[in-house]
Order: sequence, then structure tokens, then C-alpha cells
Amino acid sequence: MSDETQTPPTPFHDLDAYIELPRVSGLEVSPDGSRLVTAVASLNPDRTKYVTALWEVDPGGERPARRLTRSAKGEGEAAFLPNGDLLFTSARPDPDSKDDDEVPLLWLLPAAGGEARVVAKLPGGIGNLTVARESGTVVVTSATFPSSESAEDDEAKRKERKDNNVSAILHDRYPVRHWDHDLGPDAPRIYAGVLGDDDQIELRDLTPDAGHALIEAGLDVSADGSTIVTVWNAPDLDRLHETLVVIDTATAERRTLIAEQDRVFVQPAISPDCSKVAAVRGSWPTESESPVVTLVVIGLADGAVRELAVDWDRWPTGMRWTPDGSALIVTADENGRGRVCRIDVGTGVVTTLTADDAAVTDAVPSGGAVYALRTSYLTPLEPVRLDATTPGQHASALQGPLPTPVLPGRLTEIETTVSDGATVRAWLALPDDASEDSPAPLLLWVHGGPLSSWNAWTWRWNPWLAVARGYAVLLPDPALSTGYGRDFIQRGWAHWGTTTFTDIMAVTDTAETRPEIDADRTAMMGGSFGGYMANWIAGNTDRFAAIVSHASLWALDQFASTTDGAYFWELQLTPDIVAEHSPHLHVENITTPMLVIHGDKDYRVPIGEGLRLWRDLVKRAPRDGEFKHRFLYFPDENHWILTPQHAKVWYDTVFAFLDHHVLGKDWQTPAILH
Repeated sequence: MSDETQTPPTPFHDLDAYIELPRVSGLEVSPDGSRLVTAVASLNPDRTKYVTALWEVDPGGERPARRLTRSAKGEGEAAFLPNGDLLFTSARPDPDSKDDDEVPLLWLLPAAGGEARVVAKLPGGIGNLTVARESGTVVVTSATFPSSESAEDDEAKRKERKDNNVSAILHDRYPVRHWDHDLGPDAPRIYAGVLGDDDQIELRDLTPDAGHALIEAGLDVSADGSTIVTVWNAPDLDRLHETLVVIDTATAERRTLIAEQDRVFVQPAISPDCSKVAAVRGSWPTESESPVVTLVVIGLADGAVRELAVDWDRWPTGMRWTPDGSALIVTADENGRGRVCRIDVGTGVVTTLTADDAAVTDAVPSGGAVYALRTSYLTPLEPVRLDATTPGQHASALQGPLPTPVLPGRLTEIETTVSDGATVRAWLALPDDASEDSPAPLLLWVHGGPLSSWNAWTWRWNPWLAVARGYAVLLPDPALSTGYGRDFIQRGWAHWGTTTFTDIMAVTDTAETRPEIDADRTAMMGGSFGGYMANWIAGNTDRFAAIVSHASLWALDQFASTTDGAYFWELQLTPDIVAEHSPHLHVENITTPMLVIHGDKDYRVPIGEGLRLWRDLVKRAPRDGEFKHRFLYFPDENHWILTPQHAKVWYDTVFAFLDHHVLGKDWQTPAILH
């Protein structure tokens, strides 16, 4: 190919340019529908972390987006007061205080203009910001020590531990960790208040006895501010029992709304008339049965439960009521996309509003419109507008804060029919110049979860970085993937190393028949559950030239009890399942070069999995010739590699490993690593 016909460089050809790309997240709409706010994370001047700022987007799509906030610490959650003033959280210093606050404070940015000011603070910081649509009652959570009876008590306890360099935690129940952070000794409590005449919000503690009950608990507040409904983790030594409770904001009185044996209730949303609560109800999985997920509406007064959309075989997320209370707006995975759906509360009829080849998140109804963020493998998150009732529409793009980056290739999709008659589909990202005359090497990427889908743009596993280097990337949704119905999930339940494995191999076979693919040069990558599949594939086939295993499950008996949510996994990973499906039992068969990657702060798949995998590979490696395996270890990262320069190291190392084993290039250790 001549220089004149080569594809111009894109941000994906240069890792420095890639990590500089800003990222959009979240969407909030003002009560009158006149203002939209989203967040944009940008690289700081030192290029060591991303800092988030709030931007306003015109709901009419006529005016360009404008930046609202700017600080070195960045801004977090945002919510509107009824008068249009904007509340947000930030750990930036309060200019009116001598305190050197290190936790998020609550700030107010007036709609009429002017500087933001602090309106509330708590020693444990402020999170889960929620505002009553009509009354303006502000509800937040804050980590508080069990013995603290006031903010002063809590501040004194924190100072005592800091001054004495004490980090110890004494546990009397489970869990003790979550994703990347330790739980305790403080735990969330719910606080509520209203903006007073002194421009301050006096936050009252509504749950002084909460203990561990509000860890990772979603909540909502009624429009009139009188009632909070929250997930409540009922006490148990080794398992979560997620019920729903009702809290009176005036008296702090609490009562159980619903609790059912072996059921969990999440995502509570109170109706505009304050009479009902919508929630997602899920069954606890067992060794043989995947969760059954349904949408329910519960009477606030009597606790009466009614299922909605009983025959709708999808998992609802991001639930919001329409302003008139007649319907729920939800999102759901659907056949490699993500749909916005309207569910009529009276009839249960489901209307799919979107028809885009995209996923839509953060759907927020306002008047006759729904505002949302749209994404796909062709574009990162961008703000869009939908009509609230029209089925099968294509969302109208608004003027977002960021342009869409130019891609270095093209996107298509493939599917295949497997032996049990199921259809398995996948996205396939191809270099622009991939053709029968110049076929591209293939990278198979298996998603994590496993209850998820390859349907949205990802910054952590971005296929276009590989495409820019000449690879084709296959993104399959095998058994256990969401968006294809419960039967499709059930096919893979307790059959990780059989059905899910054969689905992946079958769709890879189909991809390799395409003329643009070089079937003689293939590799496989996966993270989390995808890392499990990487390890399983390594021990059960030698068809790939290289395998990258990130944050992976290796010894299932070890993983089940050491992960942060053992109560979930121990129900499934019985001794029989472990004996049939644990990758470590096939280590003697591994001949494929493996790149093992793990972060020490990963509590979902603890570092012990990576360390044991690495030791098992080293012990069995030939003592003559080239040592083919590598272990990329991040002492300060978690399940995801989040800091910008570490992300760059991650991609540099992955591509060096693939180039060596797939393309036959000399091994080149990334310069910063040696």
C-alpha cells in the first residue's frame, strides 16, 4: 500500500493520544426539563489521573454544550433542586473553611449564575446524592462509625485513628470487602435535610442503627420528600438478604416494605404520586438454576406486590417513572444492543422505544421526551433525545461536549448456529485494509460478568486499539450473556467449560471462514470471567498462538471462598462443578504462551488466583528454550486498570506479547518496565 492511500492516523494509533481522549458519563435533567447535565473526565496536567467536570447540554439540541465546573479535584454526583440550582459532590477545598477536607462535600451552583458554594459536609464524605423532585429534600449517604452519635463524634474517631496510624478493622459479619475497598470500620448511614435560609443544609441522621445494612444499597426519595425507600441488607453472618424498607424523613421511623425468602429487591423507584414503588426482584441462583429476574410494583401503604411485563424475557436496569406515573422507562440488553423500553404500569405492555444499533443508558424521562446516553462500538457515550411513546425510533443526537473520535476500521457482526440449535452472535471489528488479499490476524476477546454483553463502548477493553495495529477483534456473546433471554443464560449455567466454551469456539470458527481473517494467526484474550475462559481455553485447546488472561479465575474452589461476594459464588461452585470446570485441573495441558495480568487490589478476583496461575505455569515450563509466559503485576490497581499511565502499560505489554507470538516479531519489553 502506498503512502498516499494509507489510512490517516487516529487517536487509536498512539496510546498517548488515546489516553488523552475525554470520557462522558452520567446524565441528569432539571425538574422543568430545561437543563441537562453530564460529566466529562479529562486527563490532568500531570497525565496521572482523570478529573471529572460537569457540563450542561441543551435539551433542544440547538446550543453547544458548555462547561459548568472546573477544579483540580473534580466533581462527582449531580442533582437538581426544584428551582434549577445544581447540587454536586466534590472533594475540592472549601474556600470559606480552614479545614483541609479530603472527602466529598456537597456544593451548590446557582442556576442564575455565580460561584459554587459548600452547603453541607460530613466527616465521612457525601455520596448517593438524591433530591425530592417537588420538595427539594436532599438525601445522601455518608460512612459513619458505629459508635458515633454526632458528626463531632465521628470526626474525633477519625482523628484518633489517623493520629495513631490505626487501620485495623474488627468484623463480626460478612462481607468484609467489596470490589477494591475494605468495608468498615465505618459504614453508610442515610442523612436528609433541606436548604435553609442560611444557604446550608442541616443533614439529619435517619439510620443511626444501620450497621452494615446500607452497604451498596440503592435508594429513592418520594417527590414530596416525606418517604425514602432503600435496599436494606438484613443481618446474617454469611449472606446478604436484600429487602426494601420505608423510612419516614420527618420521624426516622422505619418499617419493612417487603422481604421474601431467597429473593433480593434492588433499584427501588417511587412513583410520582408517592403511592407505589417499582423494583427489580431477583431469585438467588443455585448450582443448577440461574437467577429469575422480574419487575414488580409494590404498594407503599400495604406492601401488595404485582409483577409487570411477566412475559418480557429481559433484565430491566436504570428504572425511572414517567412524570405522570403511567409508565416506567427502563433499559435492557437486547441482541448485542441496549434498548430503552416503556412499560405501561396498568397493562404491563412493553414498548421498545429505540431501534439504533447501539446501547442506551442513563435514560431519564422529562415531559414527553426521554433523554439518554447512546453508545456502541462505533462511538463513546453521547447525549440523545427520544420521544417518550414512539416505538422503534432512532434517537436524535444532541450537541454533546465531545466529538466522536475517528475510528481506524469498520464494524460488522456475525452469527452461527450451534449444536443445540441456539444462535450465537458476535461483533467483529476489522481494519480498513483487511481483505482476501491482505487478511488480518484475529484476536478473540471474551467478556467478563459473565452475565453481561459486548454491546457498548469500553475504554478498558477497546478493540480499536488492536484494529489500529492490524488485528481483527471478535467480540462474542456466548451462553450466559444477557440480552438473549433467560434460556440463553441457563444454557451456560453450571456449564462454563462445556456449553460456553463450545459457543465461543463455534463463533470463532465462523469468523475464521471470512476472507478478511487469517485463521493461521489467532490469539485469545479475556478478563474476569473472560479470564476464566482464557485459562480454560489454554488447558483445553492449542489452537491459539497466544492467550492473555486478565484478573482471571483459576482455581474455582479457592476463588469461591476468597472473592468479596462468596455468598453468591459458593451457591454455584459446588465440588462437582469445580471438579468438572476448574481450569487449574488442566494445567498439564497448557502449551500456549500466556500473559497473566492481575492487580493486587482486586477483591472480586483476588490476587491469589493470579499468583497461583503464575506459579503453576512456572513449575511446568520447559527448562530449555525460550520461557514463553509473562506476568504483568499491578500492586496498586484493582479489578480494572484505571490510572492512565498503567492503562498505557497494559496495552503496551499486551501488544508486545501478541506481536511476538502472533506476528513473529522479536520480543520487546515496554521501555518503562525494564
